[in-house]
Amino acid sequence: MKLCPAPTLPEYAFIGRSNVGKSSLINMITGEKGLAKTSAKPGKTQLINHFLIDGSWYLVDLPGYGYAQLGKEKKEAIERIIADYMLRRSNLMCVFVLIDVRHSVQRIDREFMEWLAKKEVAFVIAFTKGDKLGKVALIDSIEKYKNEMLKTWEDIPQTFATSAFQSTGREDILAFVQETNKLFVLPNKKA
Repeated sequence: MKLCPAPTLPEYAFIGRSNVGKSSLINMITGEKGLAKTSAKPGKTQLINHFLIDGSWYLVDLPGYGYAQLGKEKKEAIERIIADYMLRRSNLMCVFVLIDVRHSVQRIDREFMEWLAKKEVAFVIAFTKGDKLGKVALIDSIEKYKNEMLKTWEDIPQTFATSAFQSTGREDILAFVQETNKLFVLPNKKA
């Protein structure tokens, strides 16, 4: 947290299970192919990375959660970094929780989103890897996911269907950010 930029601009954090396609999605959104490091090996991101976009907002690349290959101490340290950031960053406007659209609701994702809701951290869901399914299967998979969530949730946050490979969802996400930026008020306290 001490190394984060001053909280003078709105921030949007991107997080998901390891290997959900976070780095590829960030690169697609920013139009910078090598900005976030992609890797076939999960757990590459282990720090909070800020990317200044158009001089007006930060896209924040957070470490993935749930990567079992990390040692217990390292995993707990990353969980503390994430929680500290989410709960104390005064200019955090919204968290994008990334979900691989090919999978049904995973317990770890559900628990993470429940934690965000309990802590009153605003979030949306970005379904990744949409190119891996046909158009009908993509819509069907998202609907199944929403219906499963509605069994225990009163409402579902806004969702985005994305594909880094096809650049799907980029304009929708950027439009959401631009609209949400209008709500930003410069925080009075230090983060």
